[in-house]
Amino acid sequence: MSRTCELTGKGVLSGNNVSHANNKTRRKFLPNLCRVTLMSEATGQSYRLRVSAAALRSVEHRGGLDAFLIKSGEGDLSPRARLIRKEIIKKTAEQAAA
Repeated sequence: MSRTCELTGKGVLSGNNVSHANNKTRRKFLPNLCRVTLMSEATGQSYRLRVSAAALRSVEHRGGLDAFLIKSGEGDLSPRARLIRKEIIKKTAEQAAA
């Protein structure tokens, strides 16, 4: 399992550890990933995702998983999140037509 956020695409970055003597050694900056269960209001299902803490705050700020996925582009989303997004768009379209 890769260390990337399923909603934002945030992943591992590389850089340098710099000591007081200015010695440089390579290191990794890992994202703060959390395994969370998010509920979709449109489909009525809960989805278990591996999400960064920053993305979790963004989901709450935008008003839930449905609003976040509809507003976000497909470029950063994982393949699983893209499927969830399609389901949500389909269900909201059905509810709007009814």
